[in-house]
Amino acid sequence: MNRTEAFDEYSRALKAGLREYKELLNADRDPYPAVLDDILAENPPESTVSIGLMEIPADQIVGTKTAGRTLALSASFLPLLDDDSEFASKWVSLCMAHLSDEGIRDPIICFEYLGEFYVQEGNKRVSVLRHFGATRIPAIVTRILPKNDGSPRIKAYFEFLEFFKSSGIYNVQFQRPGEYSRLLSALGKEPGEAWTEREKLTFNAYFQYLRDTFDALNGKLLSVRPEEALLLWLTVYPYRDLGQLTGDELKKSLHAIWDDLAVLAQPEPVKVETETPKAKGGILGRIIAPTPEHLNVAFLHQLDSASSGWSKAHDEGRAYLEQVMGDAVTTRSYFGAATPEQVEAALEQAVEDGAQVVFTTTPQMGRATLKAAVRYPKIRFLNCSVDTPYPSIRTYYSRLYEGKFITGAIAGAMANNDHIGYIASYPIFGEPASINAFALGAQLTNPRAKIDLRWSCQAGRPVTDFVSKGIRVISNRELPSQEPIYMDFCNFGTYQIEDDGLLTPLASPCWMWGKFYETVIRSIMSGAWSGGKDDPRAVNYWWGMDTGVIDVKLSEKLPDGVRILAEMLRKGLQDGSIDPFLRPITAQDGSVKNDGSRSLTPDEVLRMDWLCDNVEGHIPGFDEIEPFAKPIVRQLGIYRDSIPVEEEGSL
Repeated sequence: MNRTEAFDEYSRALKAGLREYKELLNADRDPYPAVLDDILAENPPESTVSIGLMEIPADQIVGTKTAGRTLALSASFLPLLDDDSEFASKWVSLCMAHLSDEGIRDPIICFEYLGEFYVQEGNKRVSVLRHFGATRIPAIVTRILPKNDGSPRIKAYFEFLEFFKSSGIYNVQFQRPGEYSRLLSALGKEPGEAWTEREKLTFNAYFQYLRDTFDALNGKLLSVRPEEALLLWLTVYPYRDLGQLTGDELKKSLHAIWDDLAVLAQPEPVKVETETPKAKGGILGRIIAPTPEHLNVAFLHQLDSASSGWSKAHDEGRAYLEQVMGDAVTTRSYFGAATPEQVEAALEQAVEDGAQVVFTTTPQMGRATLKAAVRYPKIRFLNCSVDTPYPSIRTYYSRLYEGKFITGAIAGAMANNDHIGYIASYPIFGEPASINAFALGAQLTNPRAKIDLRWSCQAGRPVTDFVSKGIRVISNRELPSQEPIYMDFCNFGTYQIEDDGLLTPLASPCWMWGKFYETVIRSIMSGAWSGGKDDPRAVNYWWGMDTGVIDVKLSEKLPDGVRILAEMLRKGLQDGSIDPFLRPITAQDGSVKNDGSRSLTPDEVLRMDWLCDNVEGHIPGFDEIEPFAKPIVRQLGIYRDSIPVEEEGSL
């Protein structure tokens, strides 16, 4: 290449640089490379580590060490100075060297901070190499370690450092903790397991293939990183398929999950719906968008109704739906979907049987449900869980804490002393809210009430311990079924241990799944099932006593005065005049969670990770719970993002 030809290349690069400059200005974004010194001035680092010579991903070079040459370059290191400048002359010389037999041999010198690179020497080399499409650039790297302040971004970076030690992969930079674990799980790798050179090359090739396809489709429309797209893709499709799909097939697979990718760009990807859907459009809307007059509805259960009260309760809900909807619905149940393979097989069978709406009734079925929803976008899929950020499926649960508030008030009134036992299930979304609502309810009727908290997912004999402490009123698991006989099984709900050791039932929250299923099916038939363009977020139905999907069963043995109190609280929760958390609330650590002047938002309640100051006990860590509880905590745990990877097993 002669100098004239090299100047032509500079002119092309300059044109692209000026175009990028204008686009970024119009988008109210900084058009120049970032300056590391400015970043560190606001975030003083902990220390530095010399990494030495390595090849770094070219597209992860985002800035310069100092502000010296910043104005000469666009954000992507394209030139901005006229072709008669000294900068242009040196750029042209480097261009000629790059295209000669000699090439650009000297590595750049740069700093790495939070997985991105900032050039100290070699800005023009970077500009030339990126102009010609270089994907990796030799560099002498010094890593700047941030202070570990526990923030999500910093936690994710330190997870990257561990990931890099074993993988040697630099071009995957997640911004949220827990995602490296999810990636390793999808790839079938253990944390700390060394990658072979072949595995590195294969992964880099596969990721680049997906990245190029994603970038071509995205065109910067979504503020989603390619590695986030990869992680979602691997949730639906097997890793090995990346090496087998044609370009068109890969595009099609990305199109299938595009709505779910769009949600990842939302600051709040999940929309918590606390009210039932309302029909829109009237008669004209139904003419334009006809609603179904009959629906085939499928229910998938992990266990059968004879061995599982949970499955029995949901099947009772199905029977209720048939009863109230008559010929408008045809229902079918599929039991025994206890492994991922069995869930996928049952979903395929339901589709083959003509299902138009599918309910999967345990959180462990969520991933298989998502796969089916992507494969069959015209079928409506719902999974009984919370906080799943994929709009392809909807999730549903009930505000159990409202019922716990009532039973807490009953427990406070019935306790023989100031101490009440409470056996929680799992440290998952919504469980701390139930514990705290119960504690506040007990405090309502006994200001001195203390809640002795234990967990069924931990080893031990909580009831025996309670009795040894003189505790006689205990809150245990909720009623699994609406059948009256369950109120006599005193290991459910809140009960009292008499002096002779006999158990007296008091009250228990109870799910009214039939009411939920009826409401959802009617919403579809009335045209109230909405979403999509107006609000692309994932939908989580989280309904309470005002919708009839949760209730409290009261024992006939409950004293009249306490019964009247419970009925008053129920009415207040149903009409909205009572809010369990609209009151001064102090946590165990002394922090004020509410000064009593406002209602907590649904997200604040759902994501509670603290306990009231009248609760004695703690939320167990992942390493403190029994193996049987870990799959559901891994999926829905309040600290799920920090849980280490584990090989996928049975449900």
